[in-house]
Amino acid sequence: MNAPARESGPSGATLRQQLGIETPEHVALHLELAGLGSRAAAALVDTLVAGSGLLLLFWVVSLVGVIGPGGMLVGWVLALVILLFGFAFLGYFVLLEALNGGRTLGKQLLGIRVVMETGHAITPTAAVVRGLFRLLDCYFPLLPFLPGLAMIFLHRENQRFGDLVAGTIVVRDRPMDWSLASAVPATEEVVETGPPELTDDEFRLLDQFLARSGDLEPVVQARLAAELARRFQDRVPRRTADADAYLAGLYADEQGKRRSRFATRARTDVAGRTTVTAERFVERKREAWEAFHALATQVERSGVARLASQEIPAFAARYREAAADLARARTYGVDPRVVEYLERVVSAGHNALYRARGRRPTPVFRYLVRDFPAAVVQSWAYVAAAFALFAVPAAVGYGLIRSHPELQDELVSPVMVSRARQAAANQAGGVGYAESPREELPVIASAIISNNIRIGFWAFVGGFLAGLPTVLVLVTNGLSLGAGFGLFVNYHAGGYLGTFVAGHGILELTAIFIAGGAGFRLAGALLIPGDRTRRDALVLEGRIAARMIGAVVTLLAIAGTIEGLLSASDAAAGYKLLTSALSALFLVVYGLSGWVDWQRGAREPASA
Repeated sequence: MNAPARESGPSGATLRQQLGIETPEHVALHLELAGLGSRAAAALVDTLVAGSGLLLLFWVVSLVGVIGPGGMLVGWVLALVILLFGFAFLGYFVLLEALNGGRTLGKQLLGIRVVMETGHAITPTAAVVRGLFRLLDCYFPLLPFLPGLAMIFLHRENQRFGDLVAGTIVVRDRPMDWSLASAVPATEEVVETGPPELTDDEFRLLDQFLARSGDLEPVVQARLAAELARRFQDRVPRRTADADAYLAGLYADEQGKRRSRFATRARTDVAGRTTVTAERFVERKREAWEAFHALATQVERSGVARLASQEIPAFAARYREAAADLARARTYGVDPRVVEYLERVVSAGHNALYRARGRRPTPVFRYLVRDFPAAVVQSWAYVAAAFALFAVPAAVGYGLIRSHPELQDELVSPVMVSRARQAAANQAGGVGYAESPREELPVIASAIISNNIRIGFWAFVGGFLAGLPTVLVLVTNGLSLGAGFGLFVNYHAGGYLGTFVAGHGILELTAIFIAGGAGFRLAGALLIPGDRTRRDALVLEGRIAARMIGAVVTLLAIAGTIEGLLSASDAAAGYKLLTSALSALFLVVYGLSGWVDWQRGAREPASA
């Protein structure tokens, strides 16, 4: 279980916020949460990097447009640029966090990373959900960046909205050199100086006094130092009148003697800085820890697959040994810096071992043809609700314009009214709706894909705000489409517009319904979590909704391509109607594929 807590620094001040997790070996790990300052600085660096990349791309494309060949080639290049400009920031964060261990360039520079709340490495699905919610956290039209910053500042685990739905946290990568040399000085050669002069209890008392003397009032510290010096000077003669210097020298001598073969085994229930057992434990284990840390760090980055099959059991055994050593280190009262180092070692081994245990990376093709449609079929009730919220306003808008043509100026944009008025003349002249030159078609397709996918993203993200933005997107788009079609019918150009919409409309509208269903799935988790906590409900429903958005992007990419390359061309109406029929057939096959995969998943036991 996760247990957030404020951890005290060396001076006792509560400066670091940590999240406690428990590994399958029942060993507690503490992850230090990244704060608002480091996350804001990382976001600024990432924005500058991504923005600079876009400016460079724009300059290159401009140069190509000036000195390069014209025609379709430039059109396709511009189409690619439009897509990159539309989704560059989203792609930058999603790809780097999914493929670079939860680190963008800014996070890597600031020493922070994104992980799952369980401490595991971030999954691709979580990276996608987290990235999509940047629309709400960082790019909200009315208050850019404010929602995300406010959530990080106010939430006890420093999570923004995207983290809550994705089930992720941002932690520090511990800004230190991961070497025991920085935590524990190398052991000097042991000198045989005879048995210790002090008993174990006296040594522990001296250890505790020296550890806390800096926190005592000067008068109290001097009095206690004098009393301890008088207590020990009969057995260990004083060579200086300074009590503090005498006690420090006595402690160093006793520590050396207790490392020798004459030393006795100390008890481990000591409240001071260290124990003899702890020192011996660290010295005996340090080389093994260093070796395993180097290996675990490599495996954490590249996966267990980098190991030979016969090496994996040995790696797992070494991980369990390191986890057990962490538990022993806490029991023995080992130096906190060593415990911190061991936590990082165990965390690296934990991520490497459990991230891929029993799993192989899912092929992209499987996501496209099985996982995405299965999520849609599983969410059919939500999709049906989205369809109703779109279809009813569309029917109302159509009916109002048909029965009350005088309302067209209030319900339809002036641009659409102008197009409707020109439709009859264009139809008589044999010019199709929104026909464009061939070299402009790729650009049109790219712009349409970007716009429609953006609408779908907002419909999904709006679910987190109780579904109100999702409802608004569906109702307004439905009303606009119905009123617009009624307007064209009033001008005797309904078939004219219908021919244009036929090729791509089925896929495009279906994608909007699925995006709305994904938003409602999130809203349901937020408003009616059932017997689950809202946090768990959001994470679980968010995973399904993210796959639904995958289906949305797939369908809108196909629909936008058809709209830009076929619907806006001068192709015969028969080709456009045939494409419409094939689109409907494609949706049937796509849905059946999802239904089969969903049924297969329902019959199979859930994996651990």
